[in-house]
Amino acid sequence: MNTKEKIIRFILAQNLIKAATLAEKFAVSRQYATRILKELTLGGMLIKIGTTNGTAYVSPTSKTVLDKIVKKTLVNEQLEEFTVFQDLQKKAAFLLLLDENIQSIFTYAFSEMLNNAIEHSGSKKIQIEIEKGKNFIFRINDTGIGVFRNIMKGRKLRSETEAVQDLLKGKTTTQPQAHSGEGIFFTSKIADRFILESFGYKLTIDNRIGDVFLEEAKRSKKGTRVTFEIDTASKKHLNDVFARYQTDPSEHAFDKTEIQIKLYTMGTIHVSRSQARRVLSGLEKFRTIIMDFEKVPTVGQAFADEIFRVFKLKHPAITVQPVNMNSAVTFMVERVEKV
Repeated sequence: MNTKEKIIRFILAQNLIKAATLAEKFAVSRQYATRILKELTLGGMLIKIGTTNGTAYVSPTSKTVLDKIVKKTLVNEQLEEFTVFQDLQKKAAFLLLLDENIQSIFTYAFSEMLNNAIEHSGSKKIQIEIEKGKNFIFRINDTGIGVFRNIMKGRKLRSETEAVQDLLKGKTTTQPQAHSGEGIFFTSKIADRFILESFGYKLTIDNRIGDVFLEEAKRSKKGTRVTFEIDTASKKHLNDVFARYQTDPSEHAFDKTEIQIKLYTMGTIHVSRSQARRVLSGLEKFRTIIMDFEKVPTVGQAFADEIFRVFKLKHPAITVQPVNMNSAVTFMVERVEKV
């Protein structure tokens, strides 16, 4: 049996093989190994997946290709998201079949959410699940302190609702020395749908319809469950999302945010100055603030005055831009701006 025959027999016995691995095992050049792999691919005996350094070859009947769901339980001891990600790529070759933009989005979002679970949850075990169909989905589940309760404790807030409000502003972290607080914010913006479930509360950010929902879950989830979903055919790019939240894209600074006023509703309308101060809490860190009044029927004079006159006087370098106002809200905002 000559060397080429030995190489082919070895290739066909593998679940997944790369040219570099083949070249090292048989002491042949990488070019020679690649040529054999390409011959087998043209003959229908292998499938090429990935590009450049990520290129690999698998059998058409390989479980690695056919498996579209990967589940794994991790012990949270000296755990690093980078090594977990590398292991996933070996066990789930379908990750290499994702378009480059989706691979980039997955790498960022998964790493950020897993890092949160590792460093913030206090959970002894972390469960991960990855699924590929029309949509690409990953879930990260822990049984720790809970994302909303952790923010409540760290920022001395009164309720899970206030924690959600702060979380959606961006730059919210319980460890400012080690983290920027950008991970959940940008991950939620790049997803088609992003869900956080923790201790009876469920936050859903649905970017397909441009809406946010906070509800009390029917079953209380101990710890935190993150669900990230994106269409595998999506043309989104990570850099485009980053650019949306930069006042000046040339500065590459996260200094722009969007506030959904409806999430601060107490009763049916926004009337008090204290409500406005709750909306504005932490926003002095930004240069541009988009105030979205979608589904807000009206606001009180004190509420509008605190945001559009008092806050602006205190922070003249910050731009506050209201959007999606109905006529009642527009009237009140314009009235206080003229004072």
